[in-house]
Amino acid sequence: MAYPIYLTIGNICKDIRRKPSRHAQLLIGYIPTTKFAAITSDAARCRTFANLFHTCMRTVLGPITLYGETGLPMMSGDGVWRRCHPIFAVFVGDYPEQTLVTCTYYGRCPKCKVPPELLGEYQTFPSHIQSSVIDMYLSADADIHAFYSACREAGLKPIHHPFWESFPFADIFLSITPDILHQMLQGMVKHVVVWLGCIFGPAAINARCRAIPPNHKITLFTKGIVKLSRLSGQEHKRISCILLGLILDLPAPNGQDPSRIVRTVRALMDFCFIAQYQCQTSDTIQQLEDCLSVFHDNKNVFVELGARKHFNLPKVHSLSHYASSLRLFGTTDNYNTEQSERLHIDFAKDAYRASNRKDEYFQMTKWLERREKVQLHAAIIDWRKQEHRQSSPSRNLMGPPRVCSLTVKMAQNPSRRVSFNALATDYGALHFQDALGDFIAQVNNPGAAASTLRNRSHNTLIPFSHVPVFHHFKFTKSGSGDSDESQIVDAVHARPEQKDSHGRIIPSRFDTVVVQSGGHKGTIIQTYYHFKIIQFNPQVSVLPKSALYFKYPVRALTTYSHRQTSLPQTISLMLNGSALSHPRQIRNTLCIRCQGRCKEGTVVPPSFQSTQSFVAST
Repeated sequence: MAYPIYLTIGNICKDIRRKPSRHAQLLIGYIPTTKFAAITSDAARCRTFANLFHTCMRTVLGPITLYGETGLPMMSGDGVWRRCHPIFAVFVGDYPEQTLVTCTYYGRCPKCKVPPELLGEYQTFPSHIQSSVIDMYLSADADIHAFYSACREAGLKPIHHPFWESFPFADIFLSITPDILHQMLQGMVKHVVVWLGCIFGPAAINARCRAIPPNHKITLFTKGIVKLSRLSGQEHKRISCILLGLILDLPAPNGQDPSRIVRTVRALMDFCFIAQYQCQTSDTIQQLEDCLSVFHDNKNVFVELGARKHFNLPKVHSLSHYASSLRLFGTTDNYNTEQSERLHIDFAKDAYRASNRKDEYFQMTKWLERREKVQLHAAIIDWRKQEHRQSSPSRNLMGPPRVCSLTVKMAQNPSRRVSFNALATDYGALHFQDALGDFIAQVNNPGAAASTLRNRSHNTLIPFSHVPVFHHFKFTKSGSGDSDESQIVDAVHARPEQKDSHGRIIPSRFDTVVVQSGGHKGTIIQTYYHFKIIQFNPQVSVLPKSALYFKYPVRALTTYSHRQTSLPQTISLMLNGSALSHPRQIRNTLCIRCQGRCKEGTVVPPSFQSTQSFVAST
């Protein structure tokens, strides 16, 4: 086994850095690992391994000491040569790696001098400062007993010349960054799930997990979450999305008030999500600190209920350093260990599989060197191809988040083929043939009068009784900045009740969406005349070529109306962004946000009722 070391620079856009395909993080070496079986003492073995680690890191990062002060001529992306000073700024790693780098003991904070018995307290403690310990480590070659005594008083390990002792303009304790993956997702979220299981019982929480209806971006844990093991960071992130809803209204043991439990979990989940914001301001950082204060004010409820004995955990204390790290180094997605964990696949696992498992380090480095040359050659070819393109490169606009246009993404093949009767009974697409006749008349006779379209619609012959349908489609947005990759932001499902391979019934799912039906744009809450809330029915595929002389994918949608509104009573067919009147189904419409809930918290009032179906095109 070996520890891979990755290197990147700070002025690369994070949208590029977090994509392994962009090669913004480079493998600069492997640190060998050994068990030191000949050393019988555990303390001596750990100390020997730590000295080996720092010796290897000093060899790999040695040039930083010289060029950090004198500078190094380097060519930037615009082809201009500049004198650059490489400075060791940030170390990204999990807690064992942080203690190994900072020479602190396991169970201590790698950034400040907090006593082990006060790790669970929300207090400020003096920070470790590299300049104050440099003289201590430089004296390692002198009196060894005095060196060990000085390290014991400082609470640091007696490492023989740490690799960072000669780095200019660097502070290794300050460079330790928060770790969302191991501290929050696989740390605090995992702990909270265990604590809640001890309080409410695994059966109650798992039963609520199984009762969650299907929804977009929500993972269904049909076996519960309390007894799950070996979960990934993404799975813990999915659990954090539903954790607060699982414990609402659950009775606490011994008749105690569960509001403090809900308040504590909510504060911690808010802290987790705010810490992962891709854009931070002074207000959001203040909210982060407020959430942490609420968590510490109410966390003793877990001690009172017997779920914990104390909170003297390094992961609990690490939350107090998030605000300062955000002010120093920016958002946490700049230094998340999820990126380095993903790089292990390309630079460690795949490279090891390419070897014959004998003298693997030489073969791994040779294989990676050849692959890097191939990737560089491919990048040069792509760059030469872009020289012939006329389009200007996209720019990453700064400022607050903006609403971007979405693109519909569908599967190449439909989900199944159903009859018109099945569309009405299983999918709820009533009067589909009538609406389809109006749609066909409008497409084949653009610009015709309403009376002409009505006659053509009545005389339209549909020589088939089955149509292919799609059960879902996705909305994607184009990548921002220098990234050209699309991102899936939402999905719509329309699936009738069906059975799986074991004969179990899978309930139906018909999502609710909002369709803009024309007019000027405005806010969703205010623009009632130009949006419609609809119940999504299946998307119908292209029609057979023998039937008609056009090919359009169409969507069957069900509108909702209000009993007491005076809006114009019309139902519309959407065709390439233009709306046309449907004379057979006279209904009125009103705007409500997707899933029946607005962003401002407005829910669907009980005076709304479902009406008939109509057809819309893409």
